[in-house]
Amino acid sequence: MYESESHFIQKRSRGGRRIDLKKLTLHSRNTEYNPKRFSAVIMRIREPRTTALIFSSGKMVTTGAKSESASRQASRKFARIVQKVGFNVKFADFKVQNIVGSCDVRFSIRLEGLCIMHAQFSTYEPELFPGLIYRMVHPRVVLLIFVSGKVVITGARHQDDIDQAFHHIYPILRRFKK
Repeated sequence: MYESESHFIQKRSRGGRRIDLKKLTLHSRNTEYNPKRFSAVIMRIREPRTTALIFSSGKMVTTGAKSESASRQASRKFARIVQKVGFNVKFADFKVQNIVGSCDVRFSIRLEGLCIMHAQFSTYEPELFPGLIYRMVHPRVVLLIFVSGKVVITGARHQDDIDQAFHHIYPILRRFKK
């Protein structure tokens, strides 16, 4: 899953004009806005199936896309929706912030042993969270490793980081197979 960030550039700037989130919510579909709970509009589209957080400053965070191109396409669609409501903005500064990947190694893992042998990289407190948190240095990602063999990799900026992290952690996990 890709998470990206982009900004709307105000074409007409009149004293730092901001996006009126109430107006955006009232004039567009599939939106939620509760300023007491969260200071952004939550907007969803079906294709690509994504969610955007749109802030009054013009910042937009898009999440849920399966690829970078789908994330970019979704961000452009959200920008067009904002334009159709009547805000004179354009899409700019697209940047992937976080990529999340998951897999199943198909064997159980002894997390206690892994935590002891890789103490400088791992945290495991089963009373607080059922997974081991493994902070890899290169690539700089965080892995959530579960006894069941499920692994979640987060914090990557490129798909190669996800692939590299998995190829690095897999032989380590094999040594701690139950």
